Amino acid sequence: MGYIFLFLVGFGVSVVGGVSLIAYINFLPAGLEWSDYFIFIRSRAECYFLPIGLLLMAFVLNRFPNNP
Repeated sequence: MGYIFLFLVGFGVSVVGGVSLIAYINFLPAGLEWSDYFIFIRSRAECYFLPIGLLLMAFVLNRFPNNP
């Protein structure tokens, strides 16, 4: 039961991070370059939620035993 909860938390965290990254892509038509975009998202804390959530989900999925 705990692994399912951790997986769902990781999924939710990665969704928040992914939505933030997609939302900040809207700055590109306003005149920002890709390099400015990457510098900007590096300074935003919510953009780090995507890799954190993916790592948490990968950890939980690797904890399940392999039953062929």
